[in-house]
Amino acid sequence: MGKKATQTEILQGTLDMLILQTLAVGPAHGHTIAHVIGHRSEEVLLVEHGSLYPALHRLEDRGWIASFWGTSENNRKARYYRLTSAGRKQLNVETSRWERVVHAVNQVLRPAEE
Repeated sequence: MGKKATQTEILQGTLDMLILQTLAVGPAHGHTIAHVIGHRSEEVLLVEHGSLYPALHRLEDRGWIASFWGTSENNRKARYYRLTSAGRKQLNVETSRWERVVHAVNQVLRPAEE
């Protein structure tokens, strides 16, 4: 509110990895997933609902997450998402890929002294 957040566009595919990582600790509904990503990134990564829900549907179509209906903290019906075993495997693949990308970018930004 008083603090101005810097919004950063998330690289293609990175949102999927962040969602999978968020669900690795347990089931959550969409609002919570977006909140956790924002909070853990110190409000640098702000996930809009227009990006989040298509990503959730895509991940569910791929079998990496599953959804179910439950009751939210404020006693309302909410759709929750949980990580599947296939999603846990994919999270490992995505995390390894991300670490390689970060390493490669760092190699360009901070080349070793020759």
